[in-house]
Amino acid sequence: MDLTILYRGPLASCDYDCPYCPFAKRRDSREQLSADRAALERFTEWAAAQTGDRLSVLFTPWGEGLVRSWYRRALTELSRLPHIRRVAIQTNLSFRTDWLTEAESESGADLGTLALWCTYHPGQTPYDRFLTKCRELTARGVRFSVGVVGFPEHLEEARRLRAALPSEVYLWINAAEGRTYTDEEAGHWTALDPLFPYSRHPHRSAGLPCRTGESVISVDGEGTVRRCHFVPAELGNLYDGSYRRSLRPRACPLAACDCHIGYVHLETLPLYDVFAGGVLERVPAATRLPSEGQQIGPLRLDVIT
Repeated sequence: MDLTILYRGPLASCDYDCPYCPFAKRRDSREQLSADRAALERFTEWAAAQTGDRLSVLFTPWGEGLVRSWYRRALTELSRLPHIRRVAIQTNLSFRTDWLTEAESESGADLGTLALWCTYHPGQTPYDRFLTKCRELTARGVRFSVGVVGFPEHLEEARRLRAALPSEVYLWINAAEGRTYTDEEAGHWTALDPLFPYSRHPHRSAGLPCRTGESVISVDGEGTVRRCHFVPAELGNLYDGSYRRSLRPRACPLAACDCHIGYVHLETLPLYDVFAGGVLERVPAATRLPSEGQQIGPLRLDVIT
């Protein structure tokens, strides 16, 4: 089996105070952190044992994972396993990066497999500090993307960041949840991220074929398997293998999908081609990233306007 897994354990604490996030500056108790660590270690052990399958893993914690040693260790250990195609994590890049230096040693991470999905939150960290960490990742050969939430007050910082990053580092823009963009506003963001039109509107998904539930699954800390983070119906449990009986092609039951980690798997969108080789870490194939002003497929046919 070739399976992509989105893992989200109970971790909900974050060191940032973003006004648009319900988990801002939330603190987990020692007991909650212990439970999250145990759940992650259980998942890592399970993934390591699945040598008959090919796995790709994206960690999508509600909080910030890489400030916790067990997430750094999980990425390192999984990256060195031959049946793991990719292991990546969503992160605010607030962690120290010197642990990645260990990737150069035989016992460290395999940087050909490990990748990072990084988000810059203006106002939560100094610009120069974030840019320095991006440059450290580049110097170490870490595969990563960088993104910003598309609030008007973030536009100049996003422009500044795009100008400073190497051209090969993709800067993505997420439409702010619930926000409607005028064509002029969308044009400013599309100038930075040619793929922003995919994020601008929710995508109609009801009844449309989606890879989730067939080759992509979501797993929580208890091992409960769902097709994705946004559909609550359970498909079984990871650890007793019951989920395998439920894997099959299926249509989306929701009216719309407005999150990249969801709609990227819609078969009606060309994003598996656009992000070929980098779906989990949101890194486009170089030959698939449209130039400024280029049409990006049949957007108006499958979005909610």
